[in-house]
Amino acid sequence: MSAPASLVHFVEPWSHLYSDSKIVPTVVVFAHIAALVFAGGLAVTLDRATLRAFGGLPESRSRQIEDLGAAHRLVLTGLALSLVTGLLLFTSDLETFYGSWIFWTKMSLIVLLLANGYRMTRAEERIRKAPNASDARDWKRLRATAITSITLWFIIAFAGVALAEAI
Repeated sequence: MSAPASLVHFVEPWSHLYSDSKIVPTVVVFAHIAALVFAGGLAVTLDRATLRAFGGLPESRSRQIEDLGAAHRLVLTGLALSLVTGLLLFTSDLETFYGSWIFWTKMSLIVLLLANGYRMTRAEERIRKAPNASDARDWKRLRATAITSITLWFIIAFAGVALAEAI
């Protein structure tokens, strides 16, 4: 699968700037990795805390729900920066990335990560609305989304390394 010629032509100035510079790729790749480390590190830390809270006392569960709610904006900010820098990386060598099955697999995994995040926030909302109700089912959902999140973050990191090695 090859990239449309009009799209290749459109991003050509950026592609030349990126390939002719040493500082531009350094800054873009650093920003991409830093955003992923920030968002992924925070998300995995919160997921681990969710798994611990699952078997904990109501007070620790309540605190975890508060922490999750407060941290989602930070994780989404990191993901947004990684999206922007990822787009810059993608367009730096459009012809290579456009035809890469590894790239499209990574993008599909990111969509799954975002869908899982949506499921996680829905479970949190249900728990937040009825904190004293029997929320075992919602906590099981939250636990499952935390496990899925951790798994996807590491698979996405692996796919990123595989993509870098394949080009």
